[in-house]
Amino acid sequence: MRATLRQIGIFIGVGCAAAATHWAVAVMLVRALGMAPLAANVGGWLAAFAVSFSGHYHVTFRHARASWTAAVRRYFLVSALGFLVNESAYAWLLHATSIRYDVLLAGILVALAAATYVASRLWAFRHRPAR
Repeated sequence: MRATLRQIGIFIGVGCAAAATHWAVAVMLVRALGMAPLAANVGGWLAAFAVSFSGHYHVTFRHARASWTAAVRRYFLVSALGFLVNESAYAWLLHATSIRYDVLLAGILVALAAATYVASRLWAFRHRPAR
């Protein structure tokens, strides 16, 4: 139980770094380059994927010993599916509410974190022993 709580704590730390990267890149693309928030969100996700995968592979799930190539493919799928939910919710909320784009994005990033942890732990970074 203690190991699981430690892993969750590390996951949160890496996730916060990735979410901060996602948010900062997206906001910078809107403010500095005048990109639309939905387009900037794609750039933020791509930058955050690198931070997230590196942190989770080398720190959060290092004990899993999953091969790098298997883990990156699986985690990319987990991340891409999460991003599709993120982008869909973000698009809908941008049109349905008057909440600022940066505040909406922050809320969505936090909301998807728990599902990402479960999918990462149970599948993306799981090691399959050789047969």
